[in-house]
Amino acid sequence: MKQYHYTDSGLRNLWLASGFEVVETEYGTGVAIHDVEGLHRAIGETLARKAWLTGAEVRFLRKEMDMSQRALGQLLGNTDQAVAKWEKFGKVPRTADRMIRLIYLEHIGGNVPIRQTIERINDTDRQEHERLTAEESENGWRIAA
Repeated sequence: MKQYHYTDSGLRNLWLASGFEVVETEYGTGVAIHDVEGLHRAIGETLARKAWLTGAEVRFLRKEMDMSQRALGQLLGNTDQAVAKWEKFGKVPRTADRMIRLIYLEHIGGNVPIRQTIERINDTDRQEHERLTAEESENGWRIAA
């Protein structure tokens, strides 16, 4: 195998020329990729420096920042439905496109205020979707997070 079509990233146009090996597993033939984190960073940096982003590329950068659609929408002053539409149809408003690329580059560059803002939004988003468990006891109902 000379090149590997790397679709696990969510990008259809990415081929690996090296940095992987074909391996046999108990489930059949598989591919082991060396330094996936480094690969994803290189992909992200390349995407962030493009002229414009496709919907799949927006999704890739969002996931690399560990953000939900809702969290990215909040950061940009949009809704999660707007982000979902951008990712599905690829029609990202120019300002949002530029901001996503800028935020990604600052995030990986170690910009502390950007990283803290993203983490705070992600934490808030996770808390809003946190599972609550209701339990009845002899003293009445109790909710546990």
